[in-house]
Amino acid sequence: MVIFIMAGCLLALYVVVKLLSPQFFPSEIEESAYAVAYEKLYEKGYRGVIFDIDNTLVEHGAPANAQAKQLMCRLSEIGFQVVFLSNNKEPRVKSFRDEALPSAHYIYKAGKPKRAGYRKAMELMGTDAASTVFIGDQLFTDVWGAKRCGIYHILTRPINPREEIQIVLKRRLEWIVLREYKKRLQ
Repeated sequence: MVIFIMAGCLLALYVVVKLLSPQFFPSEIEESAYAVAYEKLYEKGYRGVIFDIDNTLVEHGAPANAQAKQLMCRLSEIGFQVVFLSNNKEPRVKSFRDEALPSAHYIYKAGKPKRAGYRKAMELMGTDAASTVFIGDQLFTDVWGAKRCGIYHILTRPINPREEIQIVLKRRLEWIVLREYKKRLQ
């Protein structure tokens, strides 16, 4: 009996996600945050970049590595403002910021996908939705929150496929949405 109930719940969830999936579609998908053509974004008028940290720039919980530091230096040279927006606690977010780009702002316990963190990030950078881009690895937090604010958003593949169980479950649902997204692109 329990199996039938679970199967029914999964089927209902599948239908709901399939119907609602367009609101989770990313503006763009890139292999990683390091593969984004930031110079082209700047040429298009973008002036601020909001980044998720964990599994977008580094593995979950990892300190800023050389690649992240080089990217932040490059973004500063281009002329971008940067904000790190994370649902994590302040010690994690602040320490990453301090290592990666001390001049950047950060927002911790952001409550993504709520709009408030994204709006605060734009306020800190002096940008608006038309001049801001968001980069993150999760559809239901990162991308959805940015989309709800009208911010151009780039979904990246997670750096490390080994994640906490609640994120693994969300990834299964993301797969359904991304499959629908790719179908509609054809």
